[in-house]
This record gives sequence, C-alpha cells and structure tokens, in this order.
Amino acid sequence: MPYEVQGVIARGKGQPVSTETVLVPDPGPGEAVVNVKACGVCHTDLHYREGGINDDFPFLLGHEAAGVVEAVGEGVKDLAPGDYVILNWRAVCGACRACLRGRPWYCFATHNAAQKMTLADGTELSPALGIGAFAEKTLVAAGQCTKVSADAPPEVAGLLGCGVMAGLGAALNTGNVSRGDTVAVIGCGGVGDAAILGASLAGAAKIIAVDVDDRKLAWARDFGATDKVNSAQADPVEVIRDLTGGFGADVVIEAVGRPETYRQAFYARDLAGTVVLVGVPTPEMTLELPLLDVFGRGGALKSSWYGDCLPSRDFPMLIDLFLRGRLPLERFVSEKIALDQVEDAFARMHRGEVLRSVVVL
Repeated sequence: MPYEVQGVIARGKGQPVSTETVLVPDPGPGEAVVNVKACGVCHTDLHYREGGINDDFPFLLGHEAAGVVEAVGEGVKDLAPGDYVILNWRAVCGACRACLRGRPWYCFATHNAAQKMTLADGTELSPALGIGAFAEKTLVAAGQCTKVSADAPPEVAGLLGCGVMAGLGAALNTGNVSRGDTVAVIGCGGVGDAAILGASLAGAAKIIAVDVDDRKLAWARDFGATDKVNSAQADPVEVIRDLTGGFGADVVIEAVGRPETYRQAFYARDLAGTVVLVGVPTPEMTLELPLLDVFGRGGALKSSWYGDCLPSRDFPMLIDLFLRGRLPLERFVSEKIALDQVEDAFARMHRGEVLRSVVVL
C-alpha cells in the first residue's frame, strides 16, 4: 500500500507552489522510503519552479534533507529502518569508468529510485534532484541515503545534502585550498559562505568575500572572511589584487554562476591560480574570454559538481566536526518554517534576506 503524505508541488513555470497529497510507493529493489525530518529551501528548488532546470512538471520540490529510514526494498544490505540519514543526489554506481578508476565523486551513472511518486490522481511527479523532500516521506535509491550520527539535529544535518556541501567541497575538494593560501569568494549566499567556511577550515591565510550586498558581506565575516569587497562600489579584481600584494588570489571561487562574475574570478586569480565555478548558470548564458589570456595565465579552471563530494566519506566526517564544535553549521539556519510556507521562503531567499529557511516536519 502506498503512503499518503503531503508534499510541495510546482505545477508550472513561475506558478506559486502548492501543498498537495502525494502517494509514495512501497520501496522496490534497491530503494528506500525515508521519513523526512527537515529540508532546506535551496535556490535550486526555485530554479525548478522557474523552469530553469527542465520542463518536466509537475515537480515534487525539496532535496536538502535529513530523516529516518521507514522501509527498504529487496537487496538493500547496508541500510535498515530506523537509520538516521542525510539524503544525497549523487548515488554512485560503483561500476562506471570514474568509479572503477577510484574517482567515485565523478560517477557518470548516478541513479535515483526507479518507481515514481504520484499525485492522488495518478499524475507522475518529477522529484527535485531525484529526491523530492518537501514531503513527509519520500522514495529514493538506497544509495542516496548516507548514515550519520543522530546527535546532529536534522535541520542542520540536512544542509549537507546540497548547498553547504557544495560550498565546503568547492574549497576543500575542488579548489584544494591549503594552509597559507589566499582565497576570494564571489557571491556570499549560502554556497559562498560555505566556501568561506571551508577555506577557513583548511587554514587559508586570507579570505576575501565579494558581494553587492553589505548584509551578506557581514554574514561572510561570521564564517571566516578576513576582508570584504562590495563589488557595486569598487572593482573587485583591483581590490583583490591590492589585498594580495598585487598578485591575485591563489584560489577564486565563483558562487554566482554568471559570465560577468566568472570573468572577475578569472582575472582576480594569481598566475597559475585556480578558478572554481560552483554557481549554477542558466542554459542561455555564454562566456567569452581571450584565448591568449587563458593560455598565458596558466593554472586551472574547474567546475565543482556538488563540491566534488563523496557522501559516504564526507557527510559523516563533517557531522563529526560539527558535533566537536569545529564546523558551525547551525549559523546557516536563518529560520525554521512549516511545509506550507515554502512559497514565502522563496520570496525571502530571492530578496537575500536569509541564508537558509529550513522546513521542519
């Protein structure tokens, strides 16, 4: 018998979301049903609602979540009812060429649940990032469940399911920030601030926060930024160079996802420095750079998918750091809201008033 729950649905491009009845099937082979305890309101969910990802409406939104396993399907060995988990959207296959080369964080065959959740009338739903966690229960592939310590509150633990992990990983995994490095982060929302926190955790000597909003720059200070630049008032490339002895930063993390901010990142790095793109562009955006500059400046231009994380490795380690007081994940939680308040949370997020609204169920 399917589970009957309430979930947040986006029915069409730009339409306000609604809370509706969702039918969640019993888990099939390799699947799990999870009781969602908390789910962050991520900008990616707004992208889905606006048709910026694809047009497979209706969507069951929500993906940045933690919860407790309700049931597992046939063949699931390392997961059991009662396990406390963070949901991830890159369940690795273990068999593709990336996995077989020992680089599972690049897995080319990540997978989701095979069955579909539906509306009460049978309409199939597209779960955001294969998760769909703005719901009391959701169906996922068992590999999308990462067990962590239940001592971490779900409203905190769930943040590692997307935005915070993306930022931390952009600094720690993709950017390989190390002790003594200079780092600049362009865009100081949730992902950018997580990148700042990651750079601080890695021992960066100087961390320069760049944004057009003084309120966000103040938040960035709380996560470890040593310097700040309001790019609406000054040229960030010039200021970053001034703050780094005229050279530019060793690592520049672009957490906006726009051509103009990417160009700033490109020219704000030191020779042989690294640019990390973790901000998500939209399909119509294009980038033009002089090829001679790409050649002449050397270094690395990288994209960071999910912070190049391996959930089974990174989630438990980061939760352990949180529980030991070394990773202040709780600072990302601006407010706790109910399931029927997601639309209002989207508006506050769009206005830059919050780092993370978190739905608590």
